[in-house]
Amino acid sequence: MPPTTYSLETSSLVDALYSSMRTRIITGEIAQGERLTEKRIATEYDVARPTAKACLERLIVVGLVRRSAHKTAVVPTLGEADVRDLFFTRELVETAAVAILAEQHPTPASVRRTQDAMEIATRTGVFEDQVAADIDFHSSLVLETGSERLVRMHDLILGEVQMTMGLHSAHKVVSPSSVAAEHAAVIEAIDAGDADLAATRLRDHLDAARERLLARLKAERAE
Repeated sequence: MPPTTYSLETSSLVDALYSSMRTRIITGEIAQGERLTEKRIATEYDVARPTAKACLERLIVVGLVRRSAHKTAVVPTLGEADVRDLFFTRELVETAAVAILAEQHPTPASVRRTQDAMEIATRTGVFEDQVAADIDFHSSLVLETGSERLVRMHDLILGEVQMTMGLHSAHKVVSPSSVAAEHAAVIEAIDAGDADLAATRLRDHLDAARERLLARLKAERAE
């Protein structure tokens, strides 16, 4: 059976390759613990080795692939310590973001649109749409601060955040309406111009998400 080949959207070839590989890792098509080589990527996508190498390096930068010295790159298996560190970093960046937005209130339109999308996904019950809307909400909070460095910091962990949400389906153990309500509470605090309250509500939201994910990881280990 010949190896599967994948088509790429138009744009920079490396960007398109990176986008496709990123999606496959986040959705679990390329599993945690799986090895990735330049040769494999070049073969699957029919691209030159330098293009495959550039893509692999970008995946390493955002944490979706790890490679120690003289070792083959591997999709990481995220354990409890990784999850705790990931949420620690998210909390630092995102609570700073909502505090800034509260000082600039009201809530930006782009953030409100992500909340609208979350509420629609809640009503339709489509899990993938719920995950996408959740990610967009948190990304928009940071993006709307106007801080390029804060956005870069967030982008560095966003792939791992998506990977944990997509692979472990932690959202499925809680009512989607609860997540939407927690987002709405953050927006309410931003609209009120209360930076401390916005940060507290965002922190509570992330703490709840972290504990759901840790419980899911524990349950998976017990299976």
